[in-house]
Amino acid sequence: MSSLDNLNHFNGLGDAHMVDVGGKAVTIRAALAAGEIVMAAATLECIESGRMGKGDVLGVARIAAIQATKKTWELIPLAHPLLLTGVEVKLTPAHDPARIVCRAEVRCAGQTGVEMEALTAVSVGLLTIYDMCKAIDRGMLLQNIGLLRKDGGKTGLWERDQASCLPSA
Repeated sequence: MSSLDNLNHFNGLGDAHMVDVGGKAVTIRAALAAGEIVMAAATLECIESGRMGKGDVLGVARIAAIQATKKTWELIPLAHPLLLTGVEVKLTPAHDPARIVCRAEVRCAGQTGVEMEALTAVSVGLLTIYDMCKAIDRGMLLQNIGLLRKDGGKTGLWERDQASCLPSA
């Protein structure tokens, strides 16, 4: 079996389709993703001191990340709409280099996983920080966005190797 045989978003003719999860068991599913936005030290200081003109950068980014999880199925063409049972987003300022680390954990009881929802939360949370701070720092860089852990379903637990370059703050 080649790795291409595992691409279940394609039918026998090679056409993209939405996977039918109707026959799968409902299980508790969880996913944790992380990423970071690197910025100038002065930008981070403005965020931490609450001096950004657009308001509470981290508060708005947290709400944007949570909202994004609920819209993932509208953004990713073959993703299923899911009834999420929990979303936790943590935004942590860090130094050397100056950055904000975003971690998002998403949970549901369902027939398909929530990895895309966790990754979407991190991406949109970081994009929101960029949007709110771009007037003073257009050089910010989103990086190291990836899945750290997923659990549930037929494949069970998967965790990224601890030596990974993904942020851990």
